[in-house]
Amino acid sequence: MELGWLLWGTAVLLLLHVLMELSPTVNFAMRIGFYCLLCLVSSALAAAACLLVNGGRTVKNMRIIRAVVRTFKYFFGLRFEVKGLENFKVEGPVIIVSNHQSVLDMMGLMEVLPDNCVQVGKRELMFMGSVGLIMYLGGVIFINRKSTSSAKMVMSEVAKTMVAENVKVWVYPEGTRNCTGDLLPFKKGAFHLAIQAQVPVIPVVYSSFTSFYNPKTKLFTSGKIKVEVLPPIETKGLTSDDVTDLSDRCFSTMRETLFRLSGRPS
Repeated sequence: MELGWLLWGTAVLLLLHVLMELSPTVNFAMRIGFYCLLCLVSSALAAAACLLVNGGRTVKNMRIIRAVVRTFKYFFGLRFEVKGLENFKVEGPVIIVSNHQSVLDMMGLMEVLPDNCVQVGKRELMFMGSVGLIMYLGGVIFINRKSTSSAKMVMSEVAKTMVAENVKVWVYPEGTRNCTGDLLPFKKGAFHLAIQAQVPVIPVVYSSFTSFYNPKTKLFTSGKIKVEVLPPIETKGLTSDDVTDLSDRCFSTMRETLFRLSGRPS
């Protein structure tokens, strides 16, 4: 009986392997499915560790989460080439802004995430089972994007908290995933927050994933991701009138860097 199950299991695995080799769609579905399963299982285990070590919701849990997620790259054959980490070594709180490409961004985020840093995410993520739980325990700031007044209120509280508790805040100013190899126009929330709190903005740019990951063409293979942490942009003395200029400066610098890292002419 056991031998029969072993033979059937081996046959199924061989069939899946053949299908993955022959069909990009099957390969993509299998790899994404495995990624989602890995996220759910790892989040559950990390949540237990966070509760045991730190007792509840705190940015300190990000160290545990970071250590767990950094192992994911080995499952998918991804390599990171990182430059500019010294730019995170600034005194006091900062706003970190980066490009947002896909569900794989979490791996890139944890590869360079500095200590004492929390992320801003959409409220819907809170209800994604163990993934939502681990985000909550890690101190992620959830915003209801459908309510402008609610989002502004939360960001106002974030400005006070980041200064009082000396934390860094990571924001995706595009507001949604964008796997085109370019940047979407930036939303202004992160830049309002930086000027309100009078803290620097640090841009972080990841090279385009399109050479190894593209949902439209069902492409998901191994690859290399270049990451560059750019020098801080000061906001001291700036007012709300300068938000658009600050946003445009960041957009221009990050877009030029994205094209350079991706080997694409600007």
